[in-house]
Amino acid sequence: MATNVYFSPKVKTEQNLYEDIVIESLKMYGQDVHYIPRQLITRDELLNEDYSKFTDAYTIEMYIETSEGFAGEGDLLGKFGVEIRDQATFVVARKRWENLVGFYNNSLNDQRPSEGDLVYLPLSKSLFEIRFVEHEQPFYQLNNLPTYKLECELFEYSNEELETGIREVDEIQERFSYQQVFTVNNGSGHFTPGEIVRQDTGEVDALGAIIYVTAEVVAFTQTGGIGSLTLINEIGSDGTARKFKVDVVKTIVGVDTLAAWYIQVDAIELDMAGDPNAQNQDFETSGDTIIDFSESNPFGEIT
Repeated sequence: MATNVYFSPKVKTEQNLYEDIVIESLKMYGQDVHYIPRQLITRDELLNEDYSKFTDAYTIEMYIETSEGFAGEGDLLGKFGVEIRDQATFVVARKRWENLVGFYNNSLNDQRPSEGDLVYLPLSKSLFEIRFVEHEQPFYQLNNLPTYKLECELFEYSNEELETGIREVDEIQERFSYQQVFTVNNGSGHFTPGEIVRQDTGEVDALGAIIYVTAEVVAFTQTGGIGSLTLINEIGSDGTARKFKVDVVKTIVGVDTLAAWYIQVDAIELDMAGDPNAQNQDFETSGDTIIDFSESNPFGEIT
């Protein structure tokens, strides 16, 4: 026999009341956080790697379910130094997320919180990455799903582009991103930090648009007619991995200042500025004395 039609849990007014009570509770006992959706630029299917950027941030209230402290394994001392493996579970109202984040952000692939998105908690100045989204707890009360549970762990920066407008978050990119220094000459104008620069590759995409190599300026200094230009986030405008090249014809141009310079000397790969123990430049120099790159392949060169 079917359920009694006179006692239905699907009454819309009761569902709305239930959601409003949940939202009010989260506003009373939650914390203001910044929800930062991920924009996937390109993916390497072979190496299972991707290049992402984070350019939007939405302030929304969430309840921290782990009220006695962060979960996870905590602080561990391993062979690579101290690792902080804090985890947290955030609860956000479905209606609030859809009205605030889902409605205004047209770049979302899913109309729900996605794995890979970030949550910044100003209370502890911690940046978390969403690892799993539980959308069925509590389980269909009043035939409704009013909340999302976001299971998160501390975000490990790996050269993503961070332009959220939140100073504490954007500083992560400035401190830990991979930096390159170019020697430039025979130019005019002055690049400004944060400006996007580009160089014409001489190629076009399928739509006939010019493909550029782009990057963000960290610093620019000039002595006479010679300049030193420090860049991060080097990538092609078509989303593929591309490099700036020494060229006597094509300049590197600032999008905002229109400063234009020629690259005289190819990039110097710096040690990680935010890591005093980094030795990548030392290994590069020492390796040149060990491996002889002048030897050719005895079985023939790949063409």
